[in-house]
Amino acid sequence: MSLTDQLQIPRPNADGSFAAPAPSAADSAADALRDAQAQQAALAEQLDAVNALLAKPLNEILAERERFKEAAAAWDAFGAMWVLSQRAMKRVALDLAAQVGVSEDEVVARALVQANAVLNGDGVDLGGLVAEAQLAHIDRHKPFLRKQFR
Repeated sequence: MSLTDQLQIPRPNADGSFAAPAPSAADSAADALRDAQAQQAALAEQLDAVNALLAKPLNEILAERERFKEAAAAWDAFGAMWVLSQRAMKRVALDLAAQVGVSEDEVVARALVQANAVLNGDGVDLGGLVAEAQLAHIDRHKPFLRKQFR
């Protein structure tokens, strides 16, 4: 193929403008080839990950699953403890508020102000055995929590 075979001289339109040259079949074929190569590379990467998993002995795979189940159970227990403590603290707050004549709506409004302060990083460490884990958990879920406390 010579240069003259590849050279395209556009013809002017009636108004003197030039139309953009149409993409050649070679360009679209090259694009299709690049897309196919990218897809093949992604599939090869997935296949390598599956092969690496299958190359492990079954006892290692099951041990990882057991560790995952233990971690999930620990977070589930932590969540139950958190729900219990929140319900208990809400009752205490409402009882104390009623004793001093503060309405439930005002208690809830104050709680929302405090929640936003924690989400925005007030830096106050209330102590306790799980304070570090609580703050780490809040940090992981900040975008979701911010939506809840708007």
